[in-house]
Amino acid sequence: MSAAKTKAQKIIDENPVAVFSKSYCPYCKATKALLTELGANYYSIELDQVDDGSAIQAALKEINGQTSVPNIYIKQKHIGGNSDLQAIKGNLKGLLTDAGAL
Repeated sequence: MSAAKTKAQKIIDENPVAVFSKSYCPYCKATKALLTELGANYYSIELDQVDDGSAIQAALKEINGQTSVPNIYIKQKHIGGNSDLQAIKGNLKGLLTDAGAL
């Protein structure tokens, strides 16, 4: 397993909510705003601000097939992107509570 894939998997495994993001992405900002509004504790990594960001993004494609950001996990389950998160907004508090993020 590549170092980037190992790092991505470790972030997913060790955090109740993990958001792989880019600092300039409006969809990433919307995702983080929703999680913050709900009071969720989440881990976010800005892939455009770390040296291995592009390698991590490529590793995420191997892990879940998604090439875009945000790339969201709750309780080690791949949620998808911002539109996927917004689509489950009604159930989100329950998912976050189950994950230990609220």
